[in-house]
Amino acid sequence: MQYANLGKSPLKVSRLCVGTMMFADQTPLDEARSILDHALDMGCNFLDTADVYSIGQSEAMLGQLLPSQRHRWVLASKLGNAMSSLPNESQYSRSWVMRACEGSLSRLGTDHLDIYYLHRDYNGMNLEEPLRAIEALLREGKIRYWGVSNFRGWRIAEMVNMARQMNMPGPVVCQPYYNLLNRMPEVEILEACGHYGLGVVPYSPIARGVLTGKYAPGQAPQEGSRAARADKRILETEFREESLQIAQTLRQHCERKGVSLAHFATAWVLANRHVSAVIAGPRTLAQWQDYAGALEVQITPEDEALVNSLVAPGHPSTPGYNDPSYPLNGR
Repeated sequence: MQYANLGKSPLKVSRLCVGTMMFADQTPLDEARSILDHALDMGCNFLDTADVYSIGQSEAMLGQLLPSQRHRWVLASKLGNAMSSLPNESQYSRSWVMRACEGSLSRLGTDHLDIYYLHRDYNGMNLEEPLRAIEALLREGKIRYWGVSNFRGWRIAEMVNMARQMNMPGPVVCQPYYNLLNRMPEVEILEACGHYGLGVVPYSPIARGVLTGKYAPGQAPQEGSRAARADKRILETEFREESLQIAQTLRQHCERKGVSLAHFATAWVLANRHVSAVIAGPRTLAQWQDYAGALEVQITPEDEALVNSLVAPGHPSTPGYNDPSYPLNGR
């Protein structure tokens, strides 16, 4: 296994991070146990979850699996998305940040989180209150480090500088949606992280499955796939004709290169100088085992040129596309 420092922090993480969004939803307990056991055997030490994954059930499943392994994992969770319809069980009031952390610790069966993420930004929200709450959790030893997910570059800069003014530790990691079909984080997010010393841990390097090449353009998705299940996020994001066509072009390139498209796509993300690790989010043990091959793939200048010809640096695969879950607010 390869390891890297998380940004400028001394914390070392495996370059593959086990993502558990599917645990307790599509992944039953025994399969999840097999995934974690295999991950440990291959040297992985980085584990990612969130309170909102299956509304706490992903964390609760990990709580059944981790007691004998806890010391071997850099364990990350997140808060901020709605956990119920109640008005104070989402976002970042001090009350909710403290309660949400206690809830995650209880479900996970641990006394601390190694990394605690603010899961998403909210337009217009003043960040001082959540940072005060994060500072309190750091002082109490309930979290060791903190980070952000799905925040824009200027907000990352604002938080780093606000933390400095408050004389508290700043964020050490950022988790964006970044892959070769969505290169928008290259515009500001990755540069901001590099400048301020945050590690970058992108999720969905294979674009929610599109970069396996299993979806043929103009055809119905295969039964049992994420798109066939009408998963909201894949249908909102990369299940677009342009992305499917690019995936097939890259699949042909990978066949000539003698590697799988999924390995190539994951290796391409890892080859970015700002990236510390990638989140591999398997549904099955076989899917997890397949990720390992990405660590052996070398991305060449010719590979980079091909990707650039298909998706311009800083752009999505579809010109003008923006994720509806993260609308632009500049006008």
